[in-house]
Amino acid sequence: MRIGTPAVATHLLDDPERCLTSIGSFLRKWSLDELPQIWSILKGDMSFVGPRPVLCNEVDLIALRTARGIYKLAPGLTGWAQINGRDELLISEKVAFDLEYLQRQRFWFDVQILCLTLLRVVTSDGVRH
Repeated sequence: MRIGTPAVATHLLDDPERCLTSIGSFLRKWSLDELPQIWSILKGDMSFVGPRPVLCNEVDLIALRTARGIYKLAPGLTGWAQINGRDELLISEKVAFDLEYLQRQRFWFDVQILCLTLLRVVTSDGVRH
């Protein structure tokens, strides 16, 4: 992101493309901006699969997740919502997918999500910014 970009969720920016540098666009397109989260996984603060972390100012998403018990799950590098729409989902849809993941969470479901995530990253499917 360029210096001076507001600290808000990308979907709240008027023109997200204007805020990205050329390197940032490349990192975002290939989801390489997510790699530092591997450290959080190794520390045990995150998992590979789970609901994506949110910014503290995304109060509407936080409220819906809290009301539905989503925070029982560790946040994840990828999740069911990400492979079902990524940036294109409404907040209510993200929470519905998070809730479905909470109910269906199993090892093989996680493997399926990880494989589908790899496919989405390679094809840049669902990336708007």
